[in-house]
Amino acid sequence: MDPLSEFLAGPRARAAFTLRVMMDPPFAIDVQDGAALTVIVAVRGNAWVVSQGSTPQLLTPGQAAAVRGPAPYLVADTPDRSPTVVIGPRQSCRTPAGDHLEATMANGVRTWGNSTRGETILLIGTYQSEAAAGQLVTSALPALAVFTEQETDPALLRMLEGELTSPGLGQESALDRVLDLLLLHLVRVCVERSKLDIPSWAAGTRDPVVATALTLLHEEPAAPWTVAELARRAHVSRATLAARFQTAVGQPPMTYLTAWRLALAADRLASSAATTAVIAAEVGYSNAFTFSAAFTRAYGTNPTSYRRPRQAEPLRREDGSRY
Repeated sequence: MDPLSEFLAGPRARAAFTLRVMMDPPFAIDVQDGAALTVIVAVRGNAWVVSQGSTPQLLTPGQAAAVRGPAPYLVADTPDRSPTVVIGPRQSCRTPAGDHLEATMANGVRTWGNSTRGETILLIGTYQSEAAAGQLVTSALPALAVFTEQETDPALLRMLEGELTSPGLGQESALDRVLDLLLLHLVRVCVERSKLDIPSWAAGTRDPVVATALTLLHEEPAAPWTVAELARRAHVSRATLAARFQTAVGQPPMTYLTAWRLALAADRLASSAATTAVIAAEVGYSNAFTFSAAFTRAYGTNPTSYRRPRQAEPLRREDGSRY
């Protein structure tokens, strides 16, 4: 199972933050929520997306953007507009001076903004956590990617807008799944773009030798792989495989294997009651101690702590009710 398939099968966008934003100029939303990834879709009007280290990008109706966190970014009617709203951790909403705006900018269920009609309407889907295989998925995206109307699947955009504007049974789960499918589509577009030059597992799928090695690692993560064995199975020399894998993926094969094993383990920790020892064995570690040490180095917390609820709090009004 490759990272995209694992992403859809695992606990990815569970209770993702999804919102319709309706704004009239002038506006500049300074997003400092620290989220791992945000997908923005323009429904009406234009908006500029300004991300640190990237050229400002104009988003027009029918286009989508993906912004990788946790660095802050700006969504505004002009690229040089000073912030009018600051979105902080746990989706808090304030003026630059610190005054609360949650109540004044609430426009109904999952709708927010400074206007009830909205010269500019955006659909926002935010992945709060960078956990596990999802982190490998988003590694195929640049810090800021904008997708043309031709590259963005209109059916998925209609589904997302329909779920946001017509609440029904299972709305939250439906929004999560549509958001996952939209992200999968955008990652595929990035992989297919001829000018994609971001080393990642996704870029590696375009090299037949590297693709063979990746398939083996994805399908049998617990196997006792070595570079020599991967090279033998790919019918190339060890040096050839190592060089081509490094160029395409951006890291050596065994380093990637460690990241993949730990990503799978993180998913299992979040979605099952299996013991640490069982999970360690499932992903190729000989004992729980070695696994725990590797996991702590990669995720900054031990497996037991990682198991605790990791979802960020949903956006709430000042009276405590949820949007």
